[in-house]
Amino acid sequence: MWNVFDLLQYQFMQNAFIAGSIVAIMASAVGYFVILRGLTFAGHELGYIGFAGAAGAVLLGIDPVFGLLVFTIGSAIGMGILGKEVRERDIAIGIIAMLGLGLGVLFLALYTGYAEQAYSILFGTIVGISRADVLVTALASIVVGSILLVIFRPLLFSSLDEEMAEARGVPVRMLSILFLVLVAMVVSISVQIIGVLLIFTLLIGPSATASRLVQSPARAILLGMVLGLLYTWLGIVIAAYSNWPVSFCIATLSFGVYLPVRLLSPLWSGRRRGEATNAANKARTDAQKSLAEAEKV
Repeated sequence: MWNVFDLLQYQFMQNAFIAGSIVAIMASAVGYFVILRGLTFAGHELGYIGFAGAAGAVLLGIDPVFGLLVFTIGSAIGMGILGKEVRERDIAIGIIAMLGLGLGVLFLALYTGYAEQAYSILFGTIVGISRADVLVTALASIVVGSILLVIFRPLLFSSLDEEMAEARGVPVRMLSILFLVLVAMVVSISVQIIGVLLIFTLLIGPSATASRLVQSPARAILLGMVLGLLYTWLGIVIAAYSNWPVSFCIATLSFGVYLPVRLLSPLWSGRRRGEATNAANKARTDAQKSLAEAEKV
């Protein structure tokens, strides 16, 4: 019989649950906008670029997390500057990711020791997370969450109707770059849990499922957070008692929930289309009112 409280007696399991919970919440919050803005490719490639940063950090003898943050944030800014249109953005993402992977191979070739820390970034090492890693994850999440709350309305407005937002004076380009930086930070802290190869699991999976079930942005984000937490907690417990990789367990749970929701969603999508339109219109109206009030001030 499984007993979660027995697992929590160990500090490394406490670290795993705390860090996993933080990452699940932030990844789901940011993941909703990643899907809404069509940036799933960017989120995927930032994970691979982060691997190069981790390899570079190992070469310099510092914590791989800092290498992840430096490379992903720098790449996110480059993607935002080089790619304004969707086609330009995808090309910029591909070019920067190609450079990042090349640097990662170089860093590993130059490192003479056993780069276990860098390789672990590929698959995630949630049960190997230290208290220091938990602290870094918490601080990064506080920064991301605070910025996301500040830019929530204009970000939602520009995500739903970029041209209208730009016409109303919203700094769409700067907002896009800032959001890519937030995605980079979330990717950096998420790969410790799920790994570069399965970064979509927490960044996209819960939000994609939630978006199929509810139409309101706030409810979709909240439901995505709940799903992310459930996947992470259950994944850790299943992995602890089965000796399977945590990333595999979380990914399987995420896919197992999304697939039936995706297949069955057409049955109620017709009835919810009107709700979706009303939710989108309400979001635009609320954002426009917020901007109008800000202009008066």
